[in-house]
Order: sequence, then structure tokens, then C-alpha cells
Amino acid sequence: MAVIEVDGLRKRYGETLAVDGVSFGVDQGEIFGILGPNGAGKTTIVECVEGVRRPDAGRISVLGLDPWRDRAKLRRVLGAQMQGGALPEKLRVGEALALYRSFYADGADPEGLLADLGLTAKRDTAYEDLSGGQAQRLSIALALIGRPRIAVLDELTTGLDPQARRDTWELVEQIRDTGVTVLLVTHFMAEAQRLCDRVAIVDRGRLVALDTPGGLIAGLDAPRRVRFRAAAPFDHAVLTGLDEVAEVGAERGETVVTGTGDLLHAVSSALVRHGVVATETRLEHATLDDAFLALTGRPFEHREKE
Repeated sequence: MAVIEVDGLRKRYGETLAVDGVSFGVDQGEIFGILGPNGAGKTTIVECVEGVRRPDAGRISVLGLDPWRDRAKLRRVLGAQMQGGALPEKLRVGEALALYRSFYADGADPEGLLADLGLTAKRDTAYEDLSGGQAQRLSIALALIGRPRIAVLDELTTGLDPQARRDTWELVEQIRDTGVTVLLVTHFMAEAQRLCDRVAIVDRGRLVALDTPGGLIAGLDAPRRVRFRAAAPFDHAVLTGLDEVAEVGAERGETVVTGTGDLLHAVSSALVRHGVVATETRLEHATLDDAFLALTGRPFEHREKE
């Protein structure tokens, strides 16, 4: 059952058409990702879903509510972690949760949320003294304090180190497991591939694809890639003559072989026959980066630094 329905959404800022006829539905209990590079229109879409911005055209329904007309009712069923949101520096974690809890007649237990999100020890810590990961945990807690049926998480892991990012991914999965539908906005491909049940890929204000991550990847007619490190320089001709091999190149000290069929077996066998010692050999599978390239004709424009 769809809990969010977006049909023909359009939004313009002056001469810029930020969202151009986007349509999708979000089913109850799923993690639905809106994926695209910076400036693609993702945040504008979710701000219209949240009732923060008024669409120029199209229809949006969230649990049967019109986000713009029914904003007061929407706040009771939808919680949002906003991109770039911040709290007063001196506000303590426990104080922030108590303040937000006061906005709801039947909100969640602040102490329970602190425990669930690993923030109990930070109850008396000022916002300015939290790490990036702890601040994001607090933003999630504030989004959940009203016991929402839908949680909107916008660029949740931007700026986090790899471990904090993975910890945050686990939290998002735990939120979904409690029955909350999650609308996840991200420009981080690995995040969408790990978390999302379905993904809407948005580029330049338009919806270019909507499917499961696996479905988007499976639909590619993408070549396979084998990477390895050779113990000593070798003649690439031992590989380029193979039927399975289309191209042999080098990247950051690795040999990269592109081709089709049982590429890994063909490459490994040829290296053994010619006495080439290879280490760190691995077969790369297609990713959402490859899907974006196939769908738009250009590589993804933003890669998060690890």
C-alpha cells in the first residue's frame, strides 16, 4: 500500500526548473531512496512532500493528506531530519529531546530514544561538543520523537567518516524494522545500494529510473572487470588475445581487464600459463554508478570522500 504518492510534481525557482514532472509512490514499511548528484532536485522533491515548499504543479498525497494544505496534520505522522539542520551550540542533548517531545501530545519516550540511538551517555553534552556521527544520531532521534509513521532522512551521512556512516546505516535499518517507512535522500551510491528497497534516480530535475537497486543493476548490459596487481611488469598481449577480453589497462598500480563471459577464469588461467604472479585479484560487479552512467550517458558527478 502506497503511503506517499507523487504525481507530475513540478517546481521552478525563477528561470530554473528544479523538478520537472516527477512521479513515484512509496510503499508502507520500505526504505525508498531518492538518488542523484548534488543539484538534481532531490531536496526540493522531499521539501514538497514535507509541506515545506508548495509545488507549482502536480499532486502529492502523504497518508491521504495534502502536504501543503494539511501541514498541521502531517506533522503528526511525518518526522524529518533536514539537510544541514543544526541546533543552538549550547543546547544539551537531553534538553533538545525534551523540547521536541513537548511539541507532541503522544510523543516517544526521550530516554528510550537516547538508549536506542546510543546517546544516553551524551544526555548532558552540548550540541557543539558532539561528533558528526553523534549529531546525526541526535537528528534522527528528533525526527522520531513524534512517533511518525514516515521518516524523511535527507543527506544523512554527508561528512561522516566511514565507520560513523556504517553505524548510521544500521540505525536506518533498525528504524525500518520498527515499522516506520523511510524516505532516504542521498547522493552516495553505496548508501542507496546497501539500504534501499527501491530507488528513484533523479537527474537534472527529472526521474530517469525507478526500480530496486538489484533491478537497476541487472538491467545493465555492462562488461565485467577483473583487477589484480602483478608482481612484475608483463606483456599485456597475454591477455588481449583472449576471446573474453575487450581491453587491458592500468589504474593506481593495478591491472584492469574489461571483458565478458567467464572473465575471471580466463584471465587467471592465462596468467598462470605465462608465469605471471598476480595478487589481490578480484572480479568487480556492476554498481549503481554503472546504472547512472547507462541511464544518463555521463558518470555520477559527486563521489563522497572516504
